[in-house]
Amino acid sequence: MKIFIDSADINEIREAAMMGVIDGCTTNPSLLAKAGRKIETAIPEICSVVDGPVSAEVVSVEYEGIVEEGRRLAKIHKNVVVKVPLIAEGLKAVRTFTQEGIKTNVTLCFSASQALLAAKAGATYISPFIGRIDDTSHEGMELIEDIVLIYDNYGFETQVLTASIRSPYHVVQAARAGSHCGTMPFSVIKQLLKHPLTDVGLAQFLADHKKALEKAK
Repeated sequence: MKIFIDSADINEIREAAMMGVIDGCTTNPSLLAKAGRKIETAIPEICSVVDGPVSAEVVSVEYEGIVEEGRRLAKIHKNVVVKVPLIAEGLKAVRTFTQEGIKTNVTLCFSASQALLAAKAGATYISPFIGRIDDTSHEGMELIEDIVLIYDNYGFETQVLTASIRSPYHVVQAARAGSHCGTMPFSVIKQLLKHPLTDVGLAQFLADHKKALEKAK
């Protein structure tokens, strides 16, 4: 499963990229606001660091505005993926973008029926928000399983990009379900590294090394 970092903070994006574990990046207006960045300057910088798809989201909700904004974003860098909300006007724009060779990430997906329509419109990626579904006392991962099954049944090329990931367990579940990608904050990426037995084992190795050096004196 490809791992994307969900962030607009260039410092943590750089750190994750240096680890060699990220395949792409997703951003949204909320993340850009949190980082205090404008999309026009943030996306080029992120694309210079991340060697993979970088999602940049439109804020227009009407077809003409989405298309105009998306075309402008797509010109920023060859790796830009235009992020479009899963609404009727958004799907119209996705169809146009697909015809023009512009890659898209259809976001705010909460049902398999929505995902089916996005795939038929030609979306490059579909982003189901599993964490937010969990918040409603439903099982978000079941949605990933349903979408993967439906896409496999009919040979859709749209990739499932599991979003709203909140824990390492979400990552493992998504990978087991066959999700093509998962996007997550840097905090979750760092949590994927952690295991108490790794820490204990490393501490023991270092202690034994120190003892060995002392005996060799």
